[in-house]
Amino acid sequence: MNSELLSDTFVDLADTMVADFDVIDFLHMLTDRSVALLAASAAGVVLADPRGQLRVAAASSEAASLVELFQIQNDQGPCLDCFRTGQPVTAADLAGPDERWPRFAAAAVGAGFRTVEARPMRLRDQVIGALNLFRAEPGPFSDSDLRIAQALADVATIGLLQERHLRRSETLAEQLQAALNSRVIIEQAKGKLAERFTIEMDGAFRLLRDHARNTNQRLTDVAREFVNSSTADFPPPPAASHPTGNSAGW
Repeated sequence: MNSELLSDTFVDLADTMVADFDVIDFLHMLTDRSVALLAASAAGVVLADPRGQLRVAAASSEAASLVELFQIQNDQGPCLDCFRTGQPVTAADLAGPDERWPRFAAAAVGAGFRTVEARPMRLRDQVIGALNLFRAEPGPFSDSDLRIAQALADVATIGLLQERHLRRSETLAEQLQAALNSRVIIEQAKGKLAERFTIEMDGAFRLLRDHARNTNQRLTDVAREFVNSSTADFPPPPAASHPTGNSAGW
């Protein structure tokens, strides 16, 4: 085994914090390196989508991709069992008797694969998918290859979960900043309305909110248009209504 390639692979799998991180390229690297490092003819990765449904995420060859897709479409195969149980699943000879997945076995053998080893991609109790190794010859993978395969799957899983966490954090930060920006523009609109119609800020906010609702627009959009336009035609408040109470949180 190429020890330098192995160490480089672990470094690359752990490095998901780069600005231009590409999850598809990352997963294809995982499958390609699995083939290069282990006694595998091909490799594939299946991942669960937000609804928990498995999807083919990457494969080192078109044949492996089609076999992975066949498993999912027919709800039968070692990678599905691996994902559902969170445990490794071995199929040492798909052409042997008493095969557990007859339709899948026939498809895999037809594609040139006799052996499949599915390793869970998991962190503690969270299983996000499976790394699957295919081999043209029958017979189990060596213990050392299986240990490395699981280590590759584990490191890739940590990297993917870290990237998801960062993406969610960035999304939350963006949403928070957008909310803060909206508040600023709404406060500006309230001040402009209060000055134009000589009303208090609470009444200005209600006027702004009512106009947004009556015209089926977002409050922020109405406020921004009013602030940015020197000729904005805004409906005046009712003549007898100059509210002074508490505003709705703005």
